[in-house]
Amino acid sequence: MFAVLQLLVLVDWLLIAVACYGAWRWGGRPERGGAALVLVVLGAFVLAGLVRGDELVRGLYLALDGLFALGLLLLAMRYVRRWLGVALLLQGVQFSLHAYYLVASRRYDNLYILVNNLVSFGVVASLLFGVALAWRTQRAAK
Repeated sequence: MFAVLQLLVLVDWLLIAVACYGAWRWGGRPERGGAALVLVVLGAFVLAGLVRGDELVRGLYLALDGLFALGLLLLAMRYVRRWLGVALLLQGVQFSLHAYYLVASRRYDNLYILVNNLVSFGVVASLLFGVALAWRTQRAAK
């Protein structure tokens, strides 16, 4: 099970790189905004993981997920794209996951890792879908 989780994390990192590159290269303003938001939050999560204190890190993860959801909400209200709606719903699941583990005082286990990575995969996949739609729209306009 651990090897599958490691593979899922590697695929997620690769998908983030491809989606962000594609958003900058072929996406429109909403896709670029989503990619920038993903990169900023990803960097903040990496920095939050360096903080000492388990409860503080959990609180930071919850706060970062809330800020990410807020950023996606602002993008969705501004640009009204389906992929943003899907990403926002998935981010709500992510926020609920962090809140449950924080309130229940449960340690992060394999179920948490699996759901966390699958939801992150879904958010980035929706960004990649948005990039594909933007590219197709640009190509049809030419």
